[in-house]
Amino acid sequence: MKVKTQAAILCGGRGERLKPLTDYFQKAMIPIGPKKLPLLAYIVALLKHHRITKIALLTGYRSEDIKHYFGDGSHHGVELTYSEDPKDLKGSLNAVANALRNGAISDCDELLVYYGDVLADLEVTDLLALHRKESADATLVLDRRYSLPVGVADVKRGRVTSFREKPSLDLSVSTGMMVVGPKAMALMRRTASAKKTDLMAHFVPALLADKGRIAAFYTEKEWFDVGTISSFEKLDREIGKHPLGYLV
Repeated sequence: MKVKTQAAILCGGRGERLKPLTDYFQKAMIPIGPKKLPLLAYIVALLKHHRITKIALLTGYRSEDIKHYFGDGSHHGVELTYSEDPKDLKGSLNAVANALRNGAISDCDELLVYYGDVLADLEVTDLLALHRKESADATLVLDRRYSLPVGVADVKRGRVTSFREKPSLDLSVSTGMMVVGPKAMALMRRTASAKKTDLMAHFVPALLADKGRIAAFYTEKEWFDVGTISSFEKLDREIGKHPLGYLV
C-alpha cells in the first residue's frame, strides 16, 4: 500500500524580529537572492523535488500575499491548500491542529511539518525513510552542530584561564522540522488549547508523556533560521550558491 504523505508549512507569523522588512512583506514572502524569489518558493521547490506535492500553507499575517503569489500551486507543480490561523488561537501547535480539523491537511499517513522561516537543503527522502523504518509516531530533525553566538571564558579564582570564541556545544538541537504519524496527529488535536500552544514546548513533551515513539534524524546540511535581519542578510548573500538556489 502506498504511503500518503503531505506537508504543512507554518507561514502565519508576523516576524517581529525582521522589522522593518515585515512591515511590507509576510516573513515567508521576503524576496531573497539575485532572483528575488520569496523564501517560501524555495521551500515549496524543495518539497516538490522530494515528490511531496500535497502541501498545506498555514497562514495568518498578510495571508493574501501568499495566496496571490502561489494560488492553487499548479504553476509550481504542486497542489496547495490553505488554512488561516484563528485570530483567537496562538502558537504553532494550534495552527497545525486547526488545519487538521478544517481539512486543509487531508487524511494522510505522515505529515512533514516545516517552518516557513527556516531554509535547509533537508534530506526529506532520507527523513521519511527513517521515520518509516523506526515505525515512529514522530521524527524530529536535529543537528549536532550548535555554536554559541558569544565567546566563553574559563575563570578560576577571579582570573581568565582560557577563552573560546563562539565554541560549538555537543548538543542535539532542534531545527523545528518534524514528521508525524496518525497517533501524533490525533494527539495534536487533543493537546491544542485556547492558550498559546507550540509544537516544541507543548506537543513534543505531550507525546513523550503519552509513551509515543520519537525518532531522531540528524541533518548534515547547513540550515538557516531566517528570524533576524542578520540571518536574512546572510542567506540573501549565499542563496545564489546554495543547493536550493538551483531548484527554482
